[in-house]
Amino acid sequence: MKRIIAAGFLFACAAAARADAVDTLRDFVRDVKTGRAQFTQTVTSPDGTKTKTSSGSFEFARPNRFRFAYTKPFEQTIVADGQKVWIHDADLNQVSTRKIAGAIGATPAALLAGGSLEKDFELSALPAADGLEWAQAQPKAKDGSFEMLKVGFKGKELAAVEIVDSFGQRSRLQFSQWVANPAMKPEAFRFVVPKGADLIEQ
Repeated sequence: MKRIIAAGFLFACAAAARADAVDTLRDFVRDVKTGRAQFTQTVTSPDGTKTKTSSGSFEFARPNRFRFAYTKPFEQTIVADGQKVWIHDADLNQVSTRKIAGAIGATPAALLAGGSLEKDFELSALPAADGLEWAQAQPKAKDGSFEMLKVGFKGKELAAVEIVDSFGQRSRLQFSQWVANPAMKPEAFRFVVPKGADLIEQ
């Protein structure tokens, strides 16, 4: 009987811990209005045989403003200014842009920088792994570009995001030097098309 009671207690504690990950995600979206971090992104092919790694910096300000600045292995900048998303490929000196409503939708960027968590995603808790508490966000729209998104927290701090796209490709972003609610200047999310760059509007 004591073993049954102990097992039940441990199960209840584990369930509570998993529920906390969803609460942490909700708190993150509600309370963290701006954020800044360094990131390393690892992309793995559907069969798990090929990987590629990139790194850079990330910052955001709700609603719908963010900047991903990739520095390795090549330079690329993705900026959302609240109205449009701009993608600049430095090597090609090419810029593409589209309206933010069509570019973000129920995407990882919307979850991290948007404001409509419950509207766009079904949330559930996952077992702890890699020293992190994980919450899963399943997009309600069935015609999106990705199948599943996991967000990992260390305490209340954003630590990782893992994405599986509609082709089975897996991307994992691991964050470091995370700063919650730093002061952000509006020009951080303004994009000026570089002189001579080709502009493609979608």
